[in-house]
Amino acid sequence: MSSAFEALRRDFGGDIIEPGAAEYTAASRSVLASGSPACVLRPRSVGDVRAAVRFAADAGLSPAVRGGGHSFAGFGTTDDGVVIDLSELANVEVIDKERHLVRIGGGATWGQVATALAPHGLAISSGDTKSVGVGGLTLTGGIGWKVRKYGLALDNVVTVEVVTAGGEVVQAGAEENPELFWAIRGGGGNFGIVTAFEFAAHPTTDVFYGRIAFPASEAAAVLQGWADHLRTAPEELTSVAEFANPFAGGPEAPVEIRVAFDGDDPELAAQAIDPIRRLGTVIDDDVALKPYADTLVDGATPPPGIRLVTRSAFVDMASVPEVLRILTEAGAAERPPFIAVRSVGGAVSRVPDDATAYAHRQAELMFVTTVAGPQPLVEAARPALEAIWARLAPHVNGAYANFLTSAAEEDAAAIYPTHTYERLAAVKRQYDPDNLFARNHNVRPRPSLADR
Repeated sequence: MSSAFEALRRDFGGDIIEPGAAEYTAASRSVLASGSPACVLRPRSVGDVRAAVRFAADAGLSPAVRGGGHSFAGFGTTDDGVVIDLSELANVEVIDKERHLVRIGGGATWGQVATALAPHGLAISSGDTKSVGVGGLTLTGGIGWKVRKYGLALDNVVTVEVVTAGGEVVQAGAEENPELFWAIRGGGGNFGIVTAFEFAAHPTTDVFYGRIAFPASEAAAVLQGWADHLRTAPEELTSVAEFANPFAGGPEAPVEIRVAFDGDDPELAAQAIDPIRRLGTVIDDDVALKPYADTLVDGATPPPGIRLVTRSAFVDMASVPEVLRILTEAGAAERPPFIAVRSVGGAVSRVPDDATAYAHRQAELMFVTTVAGPQPLVEAARPALEAIWARLAPHVNGAYANFLTSAAEEDAAAIYPTHTYERLAAVKRQYDPDNLFARNHNVRPRPSLADR
């Protein structure tokens, strides 16, 4: 360890934050998890990232890579390992105005990106929270407010710059290292640290964005009608349904349909959104024209002692009615989980299933259940939550990695179907044969023929 630290101090030009330092407690914590790493490294250059990776490997310390730090599973920190915090690598630059190519540092957040691109009239469909990191969201998906028109965030990546487990800098794109490029887009942080992305952005206008609320008593009709409408609505419309919010009444909380219409034409927006307004008794409606950057909200940090249990799955078209029926009943029960249902389809489904490692192209919906509270409350809610998921199991498939608090082998199996996992395992063996990058929904390196 001492020799590894000596090499680190010689080669690393960023901040080295060790236990006992004034910053250590804050630097050790990610947004949703706390840790006690051997040290936190904050690189200022790609060379620093290389030095950090070599240090982790030489010292036998498992690295936790942090972009925005919003991982529900707590991947942005660790106990005993080393945190590599990319927040200083956050440049956002338009590098080709004609092709709308944008280079983004691996530690940037989506709020930084949206703010930087707004003066250029450009946008990238991302998530919905300003402080979420570009890297963590993109590497496993990116279901944002323009997903039905422009696809996942990862669908708009053109090239990446990656520091591998061996400390090498590798470029990957459609022509250069194409198999790594395939794996990076959906395979998470399994293959190295992405220090820069090049995205194809798109021209944007202001968008119609807001929420339309209905009484909880009308949840069944509203949700089924909402799903039916989204199936044929113009792809400019992306929407999320949220209900059973514990901070707004739990089972009595309004059903909130959040909408984003990608365009500034009020007549076209009304044609797309008005059918939702007609689904029930509207008790609130704040949909208005606003800059795309303003659709992203500030992220909240849970107070100490609050635990989150988040679980997700995908729904194919045939199962939508039954899944929504089960979720509606669950939302009306005593002390329900918070439930959010996201529309996908559209541009996501037009990408071939095997074009990227994101494996759930044909799903119509992705939904999430969340229980939050002190540990005793979460444990008390677990039996009811498990019962809900037992009812859902025959009708849902897979899991969306960005909305999972657990990282067991069965979670990786849900995220990656067998064929996808096997292909990822082969890429993992090439770029990280010793599984240095294991703090993720881990894909284990495929054994070599000699090891079988």
